[in-house]
Amino acid sequence: MNDDVPAKPRQIPASRSRTRATGRVTLADVAALAGVSPITASRVVAGKASVRSELAERVRAAVTQLGYRPDPSARALASAKSGHVVVLIPLLSNTLFTELLESVQSVMWDAGYPIFVGITQYQPAREAALLESYLSHRPAGLILTGFDRSEAQRRLIADSRTPCVHVMELSADPTLYCVGLSQKEAARTVARHLLDRGRRRIAFVGAQLDPRTLERAEGFRSALSAAGCHDPRLEFLDARPSSAALGAEAFRRLVTEHPDLDGVFFCNDDLAHGALLEALRMGVPVPGRVSVVGFNDLPGNEQMLPALTSLRTPRREVGEAAARMLLRLIRGETVETPVLDLGFELKVRASS
Repeated sequence: MNDDVPAKPRQIPASRSRTRATGRVTLADVAALAGVSPITASRVVAGKASVRSELAERVRAAVTQLGYRPDPSARALASAKSGHVVVLIPLLSNTLFTELLESVQSVMWDAGYPIFVGITQYQPAREAALLESYLSHRPAGLILTGFDRSEAQRRLIADSRTPCVHVMELSADPTLYCVGLSQKEAARTVARHLLDRGRRRIAFVGAQLDPRTLERAEGFRSALSAAGCHDPRLEFLDARPSSAALGAEAFRRLVTEHPDLDGVFFCNDDLAHGALLEALRMGVPVPGRVSVVGFNDLPGNEQMLPALTSLRTPRREVGEAAARMLLRLIRGETVETPVLDLGFELKVRASS
């Protein structure tokens, strides 16, 4: 059938609309109902733009009428790839990553790609094992958090020829695809805000000590060093997981050991929440004596006493943009902006 000549769509008897072996609606059924060739139906289902709009509409209508869902095994046989996408994130307990994951899931599901999620728990060995396991199943694509991987892991990804997008960080390497923000510049923005408030004895509190936390620490140092007031004794760096309890501990120690402290930048909001609660217990006025700023602007900041100033990261936007970028790579389309900086926003509230 020549798809350039519109054909009249046909009705398919219910008894013939499913294969005898599996009971599944097939792509051939969709093509027959839409009056197009199976190749054209396949292009539309795959999201390719090389099909005339009226034909694409007929195919989409047939997909809806028949309840067609792509067969992952058939897609894998045709492309040497499975029909799912792998997403590796550090934690599910962190709202930042759950919001990012929800955005990825929404875009990928609409495109016909279920996602497999791996939780690395910030452990390089676990991430390496997850990567090796998931890549053995030939996923259609990968979404990975950051760039902190061994040369062996990078070679494994490259050799698999699996399209890959990195999230929450940026790279100067134009051969890598990534969507995120500059962690260093975001931290410099927080430090400058505290300096503009007249603060000079400013501490940095970092937990987990993953690469993004360390980049924030570096940005903080550079801003304070430029202002001539960086004091390494005011850095509280702890490899334990970020938590409100750890934030309270850090605040209490800093205020006790450095009575002249007048500002604290916490690398995560849960740390800052713990600090504000500890300030209430200790009777330390915020921001009267000490300004407090968090990072990521997670839910609950406006309900703190006082409301928490925080650097908002665009995690939902990052997830959506990364998923759309990955879909273009999977389909073999050109990605005009391989390094996509979505920026950030300082949400100034009463705590600073």
